[in-house]
Amino acid sequence: MKSKQDLRHHFRQRRHQQSSLRSAICRQVLNMVQSSPIRTGHLGLYWPLNCEVDLRSIRLAIPNEIALPFADGCGGLHYRHWTDTPLEADGCGIPAPNVGPPLDADQLSLLLVPALAIDHCGIRLGYGGGYYDRLRADPTWASVPAWVVLPSACISTEHLPRDAWDVPFTGWITEHGSGQPR
Repeated sequence: MKSKQDLRHHFRQRRHQQSSLRSAICRQVLNMVQSSPIRTGHLGLYWPLNCEVDLRSIRLAIPNEIALPFADGCGGLHYRHWTDTPLEADGCGIPAPNVGPPLDADQLSLLLVPALAIDHCGIRLGYGGGYYDRLRADPTWASVPAWVVLPSACISTEHLPRDAWDVPFTGWITEHGSGQPR
């Protein structure tokens, strides 16, 4: 098995090669969110980086309020309500809401999370900071449906490395629609 570093490099290249699919993936995400029986609550999005699918436009097409993650730069991650107030760089330099209290897990109806890869067991490969892993290791956050957003070329046919704290994701959304772990 390749190291996580080698896998990150491999899947980062794959994602970059599939960048033309980002709008198709965004449409699939919107279709899934609009057809899901999601409960009331915030929809957790992310601020797009490095060829990630930009989901910010769907906030205009759904009734849910939106939340963005705020990383403290030391491993902690929480979500805050996203309004039209200016965003500030969080502890990782990513634009995020810097005002208002952190939201509790029961205030979010769904999380959409970027990834470099995911395997058929629902294990996600991210950038290596472990922010989403630590958040979702908390059982209250693990209970929030969480979907990975990525091109289908980044679904690994082999098991990705898994640490003891990794919690499988609910599923993934690609340009072909959604899929769930086996």
